Amino acid sequence: MLNIQIKDHFRETRLYNARLSVIGVIVVTLIFALILRLAYLQVFAHRHYETLSQANRIKPIPIQPPRGLILDRNGVILAQNYPVYTLEIIPEQVDDMNTLLEELGQIVNLNEADLKNFRKQLRERPRFENLVLRSHLTEEEAARLAVKRTYFSGVELEARLRRHYPLTGLGVHFLGYVGRINEQEQEQIDKAAYRGMEYIGKLGLEASYEKTLLGQVGFEKVETNAHGRSLRILERIAPVAGKNLYLSIDARLQALAEQALGKRRGAIIAMEPATGAVLAFVSTPTYDPNPFVQGIDPDSYQRLLDDPDKPLINRALNGQYAPGSTIKAFLGLAALEQDGFDPDKPVVCPGWFTLPGSSHQFRDWKKAGHGAMNLHDAVVQSCDVYFYRLAVAMNIDGMKKFLAPFGFGKKTGVDLFNESEGILPSPEWKAARKQIWYPGETVITGIGQGSILVTPLQLADAMSGLANRGVRMKPQLVRAIVDAKTQARRETEPVVTVQIPLKDRHNLDIQIQNLTDVAHTNRGTAYGIGHNSPYKIAGKTGTAQVKSIAQGQSYSEKATPERFRDHALFVSFAPVGDPKIAVSVIVENGGHGSSTAAPIARKLMDYLILGKTSAPPGDAKPGTENDE
Repeated sequence: MLNIQIKDHFRETRLYNARLSVIGVIVVTLIFALILRLAYLQVFAHRHYETLSQANRIKPIPIQPPRGLILDRNGVILAQNYPVYTLEIIPEQVDDMNTLLEELGQIVNLNEADLKNFRKQLRERPRFENLVLRSHLTEEEAARLAVKRTYFSGVELEARLRRHYPLTGLGVHFLGYVGRINEQEQEQIDKAAYRGMEYIGKLGLEASYEKTLLGQVGFEKVETNAHGRSLRILERIAPVAGKNLYLSIDARLQALAEQALGKRRGAIIAMEPATGAVLAFVSTPTYDPNPFVQGIDPDSYQRLLDDPDKPLINRALNGQYAPGSTIKAFLGLAALEQDGFDPDKPVVCPGWFTLPGSSHQFRDWKKAGHGAMNLHDAVVQSCDVYFYRLAVAMNIDGMKKFLAPFGFGKKTGVDLFNESEGILPSPEWKAARKQIWYPGETVITGIGQGSILVTPLQLADAMSGLANRGVRMKPQLVRAIVDAKTQARRETEPVVTVQIPLKDRHNLDIQIQNLTDVAHTNRGTAYGIGHNSPYKIAGKTGTAQVKSIAQGQSYSEKATPERFRDHALFVSFAPVGDPKIAVSVIVENGGHGSSTAAPIARKLMDYLILGKTSAPPGDAKPGTENDE
């Protein structure tokens, strides 16, 4: 019988022990790993996970700072804040947004614009932020919502500050407005600085002084329950209000200027020559900025865009016009600065001028001509032929060299964004555009026509340079910045832009006297506003052609459609001995500067110098030559 061993106990025991050892090693390794993980969580990552844990019950709520006020030089409020109730939603706390919106629509009025804007915020903003569903709740709506708010998760009724412009359209083109932060702005702004903020400056001073007006966001650390409801405030960091802007603008002068233009399209700039302070900044027509704060409805905005008068255009800053005969105020001084120039030498004006070898006639505004003209007479009576000849004698490069220091063809540096620079043409300027400079262009530049373009602000700035004895000051709207809490005041210091280079400063006296006689001699083009003035006015009228007139044809204002009629211009300063104000006035399609633009300037000067708000006496009768 064979002895067969069926079971090897020794081998099985060895195998069992080996497996048990492996399992033991694995278990010990896992336990060791667990201990290490626990040690990491408890020791090394304790602070991080404690913060996450706290975030489940502690909610940081941003506190909107009051935006800085904007006031005129006399303390009149131009931009302020007022409290409103807003309906806000925290998306991450809402399970069914569509149902919530439907239910809220039964409590407060929600129109399509509200819903559209809210869904836009949903796409652009973080889900943990408060998103505004409806602003400016009525007291009745706020009361109904307050009663039922506990039934809705993620719904908040908040008291917020909203921007408001109490004088509606007054000064809107320099004030600008605030509006909701859009998607593009979201990518550019400092998100920490704008935490919980809905609005940002869009235009004007609201945009250029955004950082000053904004302030600093405050925070409340609020303990919440599982449903996100606030239980108690644990910590509060108060917001810092934005700084207030005090402007050099006089609101009453601004109102007077806007009223003087009325429904006409145009622009007015009034400046203080010695400092560059802007006293009035007018572009008409105006518009109400308040609807833009909450988001203007598409139909209303489209009506503004389609308006043929273009109220949204800032004509004072961006309107570019031919200066017309106002350029003679500066080219007259340029002539005096030319070596060998004799201001008393007469030039015969037959009513037209031709270049050698050309039959093309450059006409004077006075068809019969002015006869013999010296510089004084040419400035006073605005003789075109005299300045045609002067332009040819100086050539375009000479005119550009002299006019550039007065600020033509470059931005003034005013404290507003997006200023236009105008055009000071030259052969090089045309060559850059692959165009040829023709001799006739030099001729018409001498009377402010052709390619030369200026803004109303540039004209006022240049005239201030004359009034200030050749020193141009940087135009500034903000007079002082004031801390809302401490009332610490930082004045804006006047800044010299350029000292205009002159060979003989006595030439300034001569040209200023010429410009004074424009308003105070009976053949002057501005005699209508100057003959009865108790103070001396230095000025120059201008009429800028809008539609070209072919050779052999004559211009008829009555036969020309209103929007193709000439622009009316007037630049001036007063009193001549101690200038307090420099003014540029442009009335689009207004006809003659003497009859349309000059009386407006007189109203502003009377207000500032005499304290009067009424128009000058109506018995002023311009002379027969006062058609410029």
